Amino acid sequence: MVNRTSYQTVFLFRFFLKRERVKLLIWILSFLIMTLSVAIAFTGLYQNEQERAAMAETMKNPAMAALVGQGYGLDNYTDGAMLAHQMLLMTAVVVAIMNIILVVNLTRGDEEEGMLEMIRALPIGRLAPTHAVVLVVGCTNIALAGVIAAGLSLLNIASIDVLGSLLYGSVLGATGLFFASVTLLFAQLANNTRASLMLSFIVLGIAYFVRAIGDAGNNTISWFSPLGLVLGAEVFVNNYWWPILFTLFLSGCLYAVALYLNFTRDMGVGFLPSRIGKQHASRWLQSPLGLALRLQRLPLICWVIGMFVIGASYGSVLGDLDTFFQQNEVLKQMLASDQDVSITEQFLSMLMVIMAIIATVPVVMTLMKVKSEEKKQRIEHLLARAVSRTKLLGSYVVIAFGTSVVMLLVAVSGLASTGLAVLAIDTTFATLVQAMLVYLPALWVMVGLSVLLVGVAPKVTALSWFYILFTFVVVYLGQLLDFPTWMASLSPFAHIPELPMEMLRYKPLIVLTMLAVGLTFIGFLTINKRDVNG
Repeated sequence: MVNRTSYQTVFLFRFFLKRERVKLLIWILSFLIMTLSVAIAFTGLYQNEQERAAMAETMKNPAMAALVGQGYGLDNYTDGAMLAHQMLLMTAVVVAIMNIILVVNLTRGDEEEGMLEMIRALPIGRLAPTHAVVLVVGCTNIALAGVIAAGLSLLNIASIDVLGSLLYGSVLGATGLFFASVTLLFAQLANNTRASLMLSFIVLGIAYFVRAIGDAGNNTISWFSPLGLVLGAEVFVNNYWWPILFTLFLSGCLYAVALYLNFTRDMGVGFLPSRIGKQHASRWLQSPLGLALRLQRLPLICWVIGMFVIGASYGSVLGDLDTFFQQNEVLKQMLASDQDVSITEQFLSMLMVIMAIIATVPVVMTLMKVKSEEKKQRIEHLLARAVSRTKLLGSYVVIAFGTSVVMLLVAVSGLASTGLAVLAIDTTFATLVQAMLVYLPALWVMVGLSVLLVGVAPKVTALSWFYILFTFVVVYLGQLLDFPTWMASLSPFAHIPELPMEMLRYKPLIVLTMLAVGLTFIGFLTINKRDVNG
């Protein structure tokens, strides 16, 4: 029976791999370039042991541990220990996101689009598609672990040895396999793609915050999070392998359960009960705006909750930062270059731009929904009625602009809920709101770019996501990696005045707003002149 259920698995594996090869190659190369760039930058960032010890002191702050992970090797803060401490957690989270998206697209995504039904019409085994997906995911994570391990080893940095490099890559691969198994399980439980994605991302968020709570206080709690578990490998310090093996064991157990559920469930349904909808749609739901908002209700609610939690987490970092940094003269020279601006204000400005870039994700995701609906050939049913293309696209644009305001307000509300009580400087809620909403023109430029791509070249709308990634790298890591100034200026976020550290300047805000309006206008013109998919 096993052979019959797995028949043609290798054929489907080759088919899926060929279909996704470009995306997977881009993901792997992006991780490789980022990891090697940061590793090289760390070697020249600190000139002596005193500066390394000063940075290690900052990482002993529980709030910093909650953000980047529990510090290992702080007594001897080498380049390897620094790389694993400050980069491994963030990279592991992005690897988890990659695997979640990959598994959902190859399982429930293909199922909703009818591709799986056509595949099963061929002489293949019942479990062959699932086995093929697992092989694709497994090979992707193994390749990712291998290239990163090889790349770090070839840098010839004294504290980044071959064994530690192999463990560094294995941590990323094991994290990807674990969340791939989680997503595969939810793909059987949920009824559709959106629910599978949301449940998987909720697990990832819970894993991150459980680890944050444990790293900031009781370290035992961190072991109950898969992210805390893999970080317990203590890469480049003690190099423990058992957390990786245990994570792979858990992944195998989840995969076995998902495989059993996949064998027993019917196509197009899930095991979790779904609420029966109303027999007749309301007048609001019959409008393009109401329908677009209803299709994205669950993801937007999850993002609202997530942005508030992110803001609240960052707000807890703000307590007594000045006092903490002033205890070390080297830190005071490194971080407080401007004597008129406190370290807390500098850190607050950095948090604002980070949260604004994160808020860009749900904003662009909202607008990309119109492209997804077109790809599934659902838009033509709306355009066949008394609905123009301008009105249809305008509905998604209105939601995107509204989402940008809501996400920033929710994030700053979360920041204020925990930050105002512990801030060492005299800051009001109105000041925080102003410092956050000043990034609205930058978000609107991202919206305008997405509208332009939807109108001109819908097949390359993925460029919006790469532009967001580019923005995060040049704005957040640009100074660390010593990027040229012109590269940072390519991002709209680099032109926003960093309140409260800087004075409010209206000229760049007006220019960015006009640019956003121009891009959006061109997008509306071009979508009326091109063919609609279907």
